[in-house]
Amino acid sequence: MKRETEKINLLKAYNMLLYFAGSMIMKEPSDECINDFWTRGTVKNLPVKSSNPRFIKAASILRDSCREEDSCREKMISDYHRLFDDDGPQLVPVYESEYADNKNDGPPAKAAVGEFYKTYGWNPDQHYHVPYDHLGIELLFLTRLNDKFTNTDDEPCRRELGKEIVRFINLHILSWVPAWNKMMQQHAQSDCYKGIGHLVHACTEDIHSILS
Repeated sequence: MKRETEKINLLKAYNMLLYFAGSMIMKEPSDECINDFWTRGTVKNLPVKSSNPRFIKAASILRDSCREEDSCREKMISDYHRLFDDDGPQLVPVYESEYADNKNDGPPAKAAVGEFYKTYGWNPDQHYHVPYDHLGIELLFLTRLNDKFTNTDDEPCRRELGKEIVRFINLHILSWVPAWNKMMQQHAQSDCYKGIGHLVHACTEDIHSILS
């Protein structure tokens, strides 16, 4: 029972980090986001302790980022538009279907991940106007699955849901996020986005490990 409680609390903490990272990928960084995670010191006291070297690296980079608050948001906004914006150079694509391993094998990524959403009665079109295989949408769906897991009391249901979360991570996140993160480290100019790249990669690895 204690172990299950710890697992649930860990998943809730990882969800918080995924919400943060996803919001920084989905849209231009806002003053509110910077206030919540940098000005108030959340990045210096992350709600998770992990032995994953990638997580430790992410935490270290984020802790030392954004030292000059006045210019921090400006640098992040510039990076966001360079890295992800459809109207910019889009140096680091945020769509699963853009990565080589996902272009030719099996059904198109957008259709495949859409079927996963449909299975759980989720239609992102109701709130978001980006393709289904956008990383921000995939992370949001992962947090929804984690929420279902943490709110389910039935042990057999929770066990099966844990398997589904691992399957989703294998098929639609860790199948391409390592390549995405590698590009983030090459092209991001701000430590904030370099740290976010490692954070997304590490958090999904850790959730996979917790539920495997």
